[in-house]
Amino acid sequence: MLSFKQKLENYALLAVKIGVNIQPGQTLVLNADIVAAELVRLIVRKAYEAGAKLVKVNYTDEFVTRTRYDLAPASSFLEPPKWQADELEDLARNGAAILTVISANPDLLNGVEASRISDHQRTAGQAMAPYREMMMNNYISWSGIAFPSPSWAAKVFPDAPPEEQVGLLWDAIFKAVRADQENPVEAWSMHLGGLKQRCDLLNARKYRQLHYTAPGTDLTIELPEGHIWCQAGAVNGRGVSFLANIPTEEVFTAPLKTGANGKVSSTKPLSYGGNIIDRFTLTLENGKVTDFTAEVGQEALASLLAMDEGAAYFGEVALVPYHSPISESGILYYTTLYDENASCHLALGAAYAFTLQEGISMTKEQLADKGMNQSLTHVDFMMGSPEMNIDGITDDGTAEPIFRAGNWA
Repeated sequence: MLSFKQKLENYALLAVKIGVNIQPGQTLVLNADIVAAELVRLIVRKAYEAGAKLVKVNYTDEFVTRTRYDLAPASSFLEPPKWQADELEDLARNGAAILTVISANPDLLNGVEASRISDHQRTAGQAMAPYREMMMNNYISWSGIAFPSPSWAAKVFPDAPPEEQVGLLWDAIFKAVRADQENPVEAWSMHLGGLKQRCDLLNARKYRQLHYTAPGTDLTIELPEGHIWCQAGAVNGRGVSFLANIPTEEVFTAPLKTGANGKVSSTKPLSYGGNIIDRFTLTLENGKVTDFTAEVGQEALASLLAMDEGAAYFGEVALVPYHSPISESGILYYTTLYDENASCHLALGAAYAFTLQEGISMTKEQLADKGMNQSLTHVDFMMGSPEMNIDGITDDGTAEPIFRAGNWA
């Protein structure tokens, strides 16, 4: 059995070698909350040992963030962070890799006036659009991992003694990312190979539509001509492999923007903008959300859907079996990085250009003509369950089982 120190070393190694896959002479940009300093310092060392030229650390602080939302003037949230956007765009154009360590309290902005949150997300999204486009096209290597902050651990394990909560979340993270194994890099290579086999099978079928049925869900999604099923293991514009998020259990593609019709219900809470949205249902016609309800977070959901024109359309279709490690753990993480790997999910907002044949070489106009949704946002929400069935519809209208009772058929 590995010690905590050995598991933490493995975790940092995975972030550097499998996540962003740092190359000699490359710059690494590391974004993290100050609570994750212990892990950040370890990653910095691993990155330099791998040959990084520079590791630039950008720290945030939950207290500082919340204080701004509580006390700053409203006009503060209408000013785009151009300085930050320009720096990221410059670093990305020069080949930097981006690693984000997620540890935020899911309830951080609970009670904050919704307009402040939506104003900030909109202005920041507009400023970051060129950088996000490079990321969405896999021009750069980017990855996300998690660190168990006390506030997040308390949300995940509310019934455990406070002094045990962080340790419990560490144990769950180490298991989910395979850092508790003797050779985690080899374990990840095998796992990604299995996901690739799923992609190959789906790409060979070239389904025209997917039909989802489950309690509260009866949804048909058309897929664009030339769609590609992918997994999170990718290759950047310089031919270097990377893994966009650790952990990952999904295979995914893009839907046709105007091709979703029916109703879909969430099966797990969604952490969005420092608030929780839960038990919500979306009704779609010709791809657009035309009606919605949420038992928790109605205002936050309305804000998300109103972000821009594309926010009310889907940009991703992802398949995850119920019999996957994170799902079978029974843990609700309240962060998309983990919960999306326990459930089939959809994303509101932008589609990834690389999920379309020759998509990364297309202009925005060409992508739009092919039916790829465009937006300032991309928000995954979970809708899979043990009761979900999914059929693939072929060009001649034949329905073939893809999922039965929440698992691969």
